[in-house]
Amino acid sequence: MISPSSTIRTVLQATVITPLLFAAVACSPTVKVETPKEPITINLNVKLDADIHLKLEEGAKEDIAANPDIF
Repeated sequence: MISPSSTIRTVLQATVITPLLFAAVACSPTVKVETPKEPITINLNVKLDADIHLKLEEGAKEDIAANPDIF
């Protein structure tokens, strides 16, 4: 035979503990992934001056070789 105290315990578990567990699960944090409303802009500020310096140095060497009295 089932004792009255175990029946009361079962009823308490069903009416108190189970809703608390559901409430804890419902309040768990969620992660939302959304696409941005504006397009992503990547700004690439790159200096490309190495080639220019090389050409100027080559031109200066040629000018000095052609006119050694310049300096």
